[in-house]
Amino acid sequence: MNWLVNTLTSSIGKKLMMAVTGLCFCGFLAVHLIGNLTIYGGKEMFLGYVEHLHALGVLITLAEFGLIALALIHIITGLTLYLQNLKARPIRYNTYKSAGGRTIGSATMPYTGILIILFVLLHLLTFRFVDKTNTNDFQILVTTFSQFGSVLIYIVAVIIAAIHVSHGLWSGFQTLGLSHPKYMPIIMGLSVVFAVIVGVGFGFIPIYVSLIA
Repeated sequence: MNWLVNTLTSSIGKKLMMAVTGLCFCGFLAVHLIGNLTIYGGKEMFLGYVEHLHALGVLITLAEFGLIALALIHIITGLTLYLQNLKARPIRYNTYKSAGGRTIGSATMPYTGILIILFVLLHLLTFRFVDKTNTNDFQILVTTFSQFGSVLIYIVAVIIAAIHVSHGLWSGFQTLGLSHPKYMPIIMGLSVVFAVIVGVGFGFIPIYVSLIA
């Protein structure tokens, strides 16, 4: 047991936890996007999807607790690694070089991560923890995205999420040792494709809803 604790509390162990939890969230994003696309089928299809989720009962509750646990691990581990890196290198380099694969995604991971946390809290307060006694999820969606400010916030948020994912996905595979000089460029390319799908897929929904509102 001690070796497991020592491994998980080491720098390598923390990076492994970041990789595993990050890949889990990428999977969640894919599933969540597929479900949200039912909005294009109209009100009945979307509410049917929501009703199907509610019918899962305890399974959905367990999934939500699982996501919370993954989020806490990802956030706490990420902040710990970030602070350790700052402590190890308190003086920033005078110049940054793009060599070595440095991208916007890799350079902004801590900052986009914090913004994503704030957005998720806003998202939950808007759609999850809200009184639905005299309304439904479709109407809440329509009411929210009938406001230009809400549409803008959500579009900016999903772009930030896409930037975060563009680096996080392939980096997760690399951290887990699932990389090879021959295949890594393909994995990196697919990560960018996935990030674009996330950005466009989620980003166009508020635009579409605002047009039918």
